[in-house]
Amino acid sequence: MFKVESSKFQVLSSKAKDHYKTGRMNPKPLFIPVILGTARQGRASENVARFVWGEIEKREAVETELIDIRELNFPNNDAGEAIKQDQFSEHIARADGLVLIVPEYNHGYPGLLKHVLDTNLKEYIHKAVGICGVSAGGFGGTRAIENLLPVMRELGLVTIFWDGNFSTAQKLFDAEGNLLDQSFVRRIDKFLGELIWMSKVLRYGRENVSL
Repeated sequence: MFKVESSKFQVLSSKAKDHYKTGRMNPKPLFIPVILGTARQGRASENVARFVWGEIEKREAVETELIDIRELNFPNNDAGEAIKQDQFSEHIARADGLVLIVPEYNHGYPGLLKHVLDTNLKEYIHKAVGICGVSAGGFGGTRAIENLLPVMRELGLVTIFWDGNFSTAQKLFDAEGNLLDQSFVRRIDKFLGELIWMSKVLRYGRENVSL
């Protein structure tokens, strides 16, 4: 059994040790924005995004915002950090966690969502992300989520093990956008519980644990 004493390999700062002993965490509210990942007209995903956003707003010590990629107006004559948008990047840099609302199109995720996400890199590192898949069929966007997972890893995001799956999304809400199936309240509660826990832990790590 090896004992490493060199300061080069010291992981926890004295501040982190104190916090670990007392169980204290940063009292600042978490910031967990919801990103609506499609620009299509008549999108069922919009009702899902507003529902999830509303459920986050009910949580104590959590701030949120709904970001609609259709309103970001990213150019399509370049890609990546070359077209970084200050306001979007500031939101991502401030975020402790993210919720992605991702419709499944032809077994995949929207290309515009990937175009938007690729405009940032370091802003994602060691932050939590939860994905809500949306589909017209019965699989709740599962295939879109599976295809997106390698992208999350490459961006440096930490994906939680709960997904939000919204099947037959066009039938889940009434004409005013009100949820018709209340079982989704319980399901998203578990999803958000895990995302908030992971967001807290990763923020603690970013602030107190050195690489």
